[in-house]
Amino acid sequence: MAREQQGGGGTELGRFLRAHRTRVTPEEAGVPVGPGLRRTPGLRREEVATLAGVSIDYYTRLERGKETNPSPSVVDALARVLRLDATAHGHLRELVACAARGTVAEPPGELSRTVRPGVQLMLDNLRPFPAYVVSRTMDVIACNPSGLRLFAGMGDWPADKRNVVRYIFLHPQAQKLFDDWDEQIRACVGRLRALAGVEADAPDLVRLVDELHAKSPEFTDLWERYDVRWHTHGSKTFHHPEVGDITPGYQSMQIEGTPGQRFIAYFAEPGTPDHDRLVLLDMTTSPDASVSGPLSGG
Repeated sequence: MAREQQGGGGTELGRFLRAHRTRVTPEEAGVPVGPGLRRTPGLRREEVATLAGVSIDYYTRLERGKETNPSPSVVDALARVLRLDATAHGHLRELVACAARGTVAEPPGELSRTVRPGVQLMLDNLRPFPAYVVSRTMDVIACNPSGLRLFAGMGDWPADKRNVVRYIFLHPQAQKLFDDWDEQIRACVGRLRALAGVEADAPDLVRLVDELHAKSPEFTDLWERYDVRWHTHGSKTFHHPEVGDITPGYQSMQIEGTPGQRFIAYFAEPGTPDHDRLVLLDMTTSPDASVSGPLSGG
């Protein structure tokens, strides 16, 4: 964001490589460690170069943004040396493609912040299961009543401030609500990092990241790690102040034909305590506690 554009130099590709290089220990990479103090955290550039089978000069040029078109075999070798998982490996390929073009990808025009009527109908008919639609930066742009109520206290915010990342980092209820808050913040930052790698100047992203830098030291620390990760399905445990502990399953899906929008729904097997609590959560919402239509901000 602003601080990355003003300082540090290089490219997103170079910054990504440098951040991950500093987090791989010599022991993890199988590099012999001699006597004396190592001033470089993680691996040295020459160690990465040797392990990846490229020259030190070539790898240095990659980190400094002077070389922007490594071959697929080099990319795969770097991913192996830096111990990247499949998601981060794929992101590295995207960064290479952007660096080869000499620019980040152009945003796909003005992204719609209005859900189609059929999507809103699905939200409404999933009750009592909580469900909502988010933008690429995780603004909540539509939801059913329990989809909003699941995030305790988010409904007290103006509609244009209802953003999942903002909530998890800044709302006073969030740390108590999520059983694995530390994992939730890492996943949120990882999704934004993936977007920043290819659309760093997107105005909605810049606004949100700058706000979180200013208000959350935890966000700033995680942002500098250049992790890319997110969750698409699984289960989450909530310590909800109104219905008690609940562990529903969830599924996240891209909405085809509407770039940037994702549909997220929570569920539980009928007859289980989790299902009963979802019913209770839906029953305690007011009839107008839904969000629909274009929002601003975030």
